[in-house]
Amino acid sequence: MEVILQNFDLVIFLFLLCLGYVAGSIAEKRHYKSILQREDELLKLPVVTAEARFSDGRVQKAELVTGSAVISIDYFKRLLAILRNIFGGRVGAYETLVDRARREAILRMKQAARDQGAGMIVNMRLETAAIGNNANGKRQIASVEAIAYGTAIVFNPK
Repeated sequence: MEVILQNFDLVIFLFLLCLGYVAGSIAEKRHYKSILQREDELLKLPVVTAEARFSDGRVQKAELVTGSAVISIDYFKRLLAILRNIFGGRVGAYETLVDRARREAILRMKQAARDQGAGMIVNMRLETAAIGNNANGKRQIASVEAIAYGTAIVFNPK
């Protein structure tokens, strides 16, 4: 018991570190669950990265749609990424961060297209950017922004 009291600061630090890990993991799992559910709902709205040509009179309206998402990394995963950078190898914490941001941006773009009554999205593009690279003089990624954009096509009724 004396050892714990003598190292109380360390015990608190380790407790908060574990709490942060659990909270971050739960939040990430919830977000992935939400992404999977919305991807199933929007599955029938096709998105292509190529230009499309349609016969005359087929298209009622073509309009730009966008979706963007900014996803932040939690401190525990940032700590793991720093350790991984020291020893080298794949940084899985950042991979899931970018994956979630990209998928969320595409879903938001698809939702915007569906709200306009679009039948498909053509010429889709996806861009990502790190935000906060040099925040506080540190060279760490604070969050990732993903932007998806394309042309929503609303077809004329047959």
